[in-house]
Formats: sequence, C-alpha cells, structure tokens
Amino acid sequence: MSVGGRILDAVWPRRCEVCGADVDRPARYVCADCLNRVPFVRPEDGVYEIPDAASAVRFECETREMILGFKFNRRVWLKDDFADWLEAAAASRFDLAAVDLVVPMPTTVRHRMDRGYNPCDLLARELARRMCRVCRRVLARCGKFARQGSLNEVERLENVKGTFAVRHPEYVRGRTVLLVDDIMTTGATLAECARTLKAAGASRVWSVTLARSVRT
Repeated sequence: MSVGGRILDAVWPRRCEVCGADVDRPARYVCADCLNRVPFVRPEDGVYEIPDAASAVRFECETREMILGFKFNRRVWLKDDFADWLEAAAASRFDLAAVDLVVPMPTTVRHRMDRGYNPCDLLARELARRMCRVCRRVLARCGKFARQGSLNEVERLENVKGTFAVRHPEYVRGRTVLLVDDIMTTGATLAECARTLKAAGASRVWSVTLARSVRT
C-alpha cells in the first residue's frame, strides 16, 4: 500500500458508516449488509407526484444520519456511495443518454463558507463524470429568502419565487438539464429551479435527489 493510501486510511478509515464493520472495497463506505437495509424509495411512496423528479432513498433511519453527516459534518467520503444511488434513481426514471448538462443545486455563499464545500456540487460532479457529461454551476441564489425547514408547503412555494438566476444562459439554451439536489421535501425549490432554467432556454429539466422526505 502506498504512503498516500495509508494516510487516507488514517483520515477516513475503511469502516462502514452505519455499523462500523470493515467495508468490502476501498471506494465504498457502506457495507453490503447495511446497503441491503437502505430504505430505497418505491413508487408507492408517492415520489412521482412531482413531474420530472426522481429520488433514490427515503430520508429516514440510517440514511437520514448518513446524509446529514455528508451535508453538514464533512463526511465527503460518502460521495461514491451516494453517486451510485443517484445514478440508479436517475436511470430508472429518465433516458440518461438524452441529458446534455448536469447542474448542482446552488447554495448560499455563507453556507459554502461555513461548510467549506457544496454537497450538491460534489454529487453532481461525480454523477456527471460517470455519465460522461459536463457539470456546470449555472444556477445562482439571488435575493432574500427564509429557511425552508420552518415553512409549510404553500409558504415554501412563495418563499423560493424569484430566488434563482441562470448565470450563463448559453450553456442551457436548447438543452436537457439534469438538476442534482440532496433532499426533496415538497419539491418547491426544485420546481422553481426548473422554471428558472426553462425561462433561460432549457428544453427540458429533469431532477434527481439523493433523498425524499416521505409524507405520512
């Protein structure tokens, strides 16, 4: 094993993120046993009520803790596992050969500075690499808005109106865009991003998210 490999093992031990067992390959951080227990999204969960959107897993139990760790606590080594899930979810719903451009959901400057990275950007870039497609950060946040977590469905729709802009319309004009986000709740943010991209000239906007909050 190389020196670089030993250093990486010290920083990111090859242990399952869920149960702590040895993982089955260097690039994976969820063991096969835990992977079989992951609550993947099913059609009966109602996730297809939002047009042109797909989600990989339900935002609950172990997956909830894993995603929150990736999103807020710098557990970026989960990127490969999560890209596997995103790719499978997108391929089950869309014709990936028709995708021209992969776009990450943007974050605020403050959040990017606090975390040191944009989780959606990491996921989108890895997914685009696997699809042999270009990934561009063409969406940007603009204006003022409240945090979505404390709002109901109607308030969420109003809160995100006009809060996104396309920085380079020439990149999306006439193209099919795959938008990548981490967690979908009501779909209000994804819908506003899709509207903004289409207003800039995108022919189609498909969305894939890592997780979906399943309503009870």
